[in-house]
Amino acid sequence: MDTESTYSGYSYYSGRSRGSHRHGERSRDRHKSRGKDSRSEKSVTITTPPAEPLLGDSAVRGEQDDNWGETTTAVTGTSEHSLSQEDIVRITKDLEDSVGLDCRRYFTLTLAVVLGLLVFLTPLAFLALPHLLWPEKLQTCGTACEGLFISVAFKLLILLLAVWALFFRPPRAGLPRVFVFRALLAVLVLLFVVSYWLFYGVRILDSQDENYQGIVQYAVSLVDALLFIHYLAIVLLELRQLQPCFSVCVARSTDGEMRHYNLGQLSIQRAALAILEHYYCDFPVHNPALLSASKSRAAKHLAGLKVYNVDGPGNNAAAAGLAHSQSRAMIAAAARRRDTSHNELYYEEAEHERRVRKRKARLVVAVEEAFTHIKRMQDEEQKKAPGDVMDPREAAQAIFPSMARALQKYLRTTRQQHCHSMESIQQHLAFCITNNMTPKAFLECYLTPGPTLQYSRDHWLARQWTLVSDASVTSGLKDGATFLLRCVDFSLVVTTRTIPYIQMSEEFIDPKSHKFVLRLQSETSV
Repeated sequence: MDTESTYSGYSYYSGRSRGSHRHGERSRDRHKSRGKDSRSEKSVTITTPPAEPLLGDSAVRGEQDDNWGETTTAVTGTSEHSLSQEDIVRITKDLEDSVGLDCRRYFTLTLAVVLGLLVFLTPLAFLALPHLLWPEKLQTCGTACEGLFISVAFKLLILLLAVWALFFRPPRAGLPRVFVFRALLAVLVLLFVVSYWLFYGVRILDSQDENYQGIVQYAVSLVDALLFIHYLAIVLLELRQLQPCFSVCVARSTDGEMRHYNLGQLSIQRAALAILEHYYCDFPVHNPALLSASKSRAAKHLAGLKVYNVDGPGNNAAAAGLAHSQSRAMIAAAARRRDTSHNELYYEEAEHERRVRKRKARLVVAVEEAFTHIKRMQDEEQKKAPGDVMDPREAAQAIFPSMARALQKYLRTTRQQHCHSMESIQQHLAFCITNNMTPKAFLECYLTPGPTLQYSRDHWLARQWTLVSDASVTSGLKDGATFLLRCVDFSLVVTTRTIPYIQMSEEFIDPKSHKFVLRLQSETSV
């Protein structure tokens, strides 16, 4: 199937010259005529695997609408997507993994609910079963026994609130392995409740004990023990990890961005979760456009050299000598190019910085002028009829065209055009107008790359992170431990170091010992 048919139906831009516009129309007509037959057979074209992942390259997604500051966009109909076999296999695997994670999550939640019901219904069953099985043999419950009823009720209420606050919180992530301490606590509670039921069945149900006050005290002891187990859960799950014990260094594999964090006694998978939570708030957004620019520059400097033999092929000895001389010539040419490449890089970076400063100055002036207009419009609209007053969204749409071209050129120069769409910029502009923010506050998120969470979910949300470690992910952090957090476009390399033991000594200085003498020289002017 012709690969050109995959490009039919995409949006085109009408801000070009007349000659290029006519040429684009003729090429689109040819693409449409070729694509009709292909769309009549299949709606998805299977091609060879592309060089970049279809779902992971945000730069490619951002190039579909990159001229919003200069031109308008016209959609020419339904679009056709090109997928490779590798992409389909990856999408299928992601769907299967998501289904497996959902099943495991619901299974864990079901077990937790069943265990919780067993824990809370057991004391009530201990109190109710004697009244249901042998009510005529029970002794009367006195004042002390009735007071124990109140104690059981309030302790169960406190336990219910404590369990809800500690265990029934929204899950932050799906971990690859079970949380060891939580599993041990669940097993401990299950064994504890089963032991109480066995003792209750042998000593109370079989003998039909008549001392109801003793039965109530037995239920109270069960509730007290459950409260102590909950205190143990707080120590193991929350308090144990508060004291910093390790310093972890997190480096992004593509651009070398690095941060350092202090963590407590955590397993590798729990430490990975804490690092990812810090990553979305502390690391600047991953920009593959900057990496592609550096790769193209390196490829240009390291381009291969060719040596031609103008005399034609000769004998073996002459060919060997020629090959040796060619290799020496290529090595010398590569050395000369390496000596001058740093100058080219220096002037290229200087020119880029100059362009960035120039575009930044134009952008600041355009935005300040636009905000000045909206202030004058607000003062004038207060005197007009209510029907003529604009809301923040309409005001943002009114002043956006005056700054759109300067903003787009700056984003292109700094290679941030794929991170900001026209819709997101207008929403941010309306937000700034609503809250009476200054032009500097509006430009801050474009002039300075912000954290990853500042941008839309399409640019930073990874469906799944892969934890790569040579040790078990349920084992604790150790000095020198290294593991990777891998997503589609890059990896986070994590290195662990133990915080050293600090020995402090005390030295007392008497405040009366601070005495000074003025030393004057003979040549000193007074």
